[in-house]
Amino acid sequence: MIESRYLEGNIENIQKLMSIPGLKNFDTKGVGKLLKLSKIREYQDGEVIIQEGDQDPWMYILLSGKIRISKENQEISTIEKNGEIFGEMRIIDSMARSASVSAIGKTVCLAVNTTAKNRLSTYPTEEDKLDFLLLLYRVFAEYMSIRLRAANDELIAAKKKIKHLISKI
Repeated sequence: MIESRYLEGNIENIQKLMSIPGLKNFDTKGVGKLLKLSKIREYQDGEVIIQEGDQDPWMYILLSGKIRISKENQEISTIEKNGEIFGEMRIIDSMARSASVSAIGKTVCLAVNTTAKNRLSTYPTEEDKLDFLLLLYRVFAEYMSIRLRAANDELIAAKKKIKHLISKI
């Protein structure tokens, strides 16, 4: 993995992030704050980004490339849409990582350190800091809702297939 230093909230970086769908609800000030918690990480094919069972504080935004999500060595899904967020469940529930994530080909991510609270000290008030964190959790919730709906669809399809196979016996 190649990793940058923590990013700065300059206009160029903010403009790049403002085009990411998951960050559409952030204002430029909020994106600037997010950048101060972030590093760019580049991974090579097969390199592990998140290891199932780990307790690290990072969440990720896919900037380019593709990732494979697996649990107990079984592939769950792949993601290749730029701007997708992953690794957020650990941040919400504080439990160990529930799945592994690895790069498929060269993959670049924005890695956000969710424990770098001291880097948020530039907020003028505690209320501003809480507003930022609330917006971040809203983004998490939107992505988790989309994924839960997709999982429900897959579960229903699997149940229908099982029912069909049993009826043929």
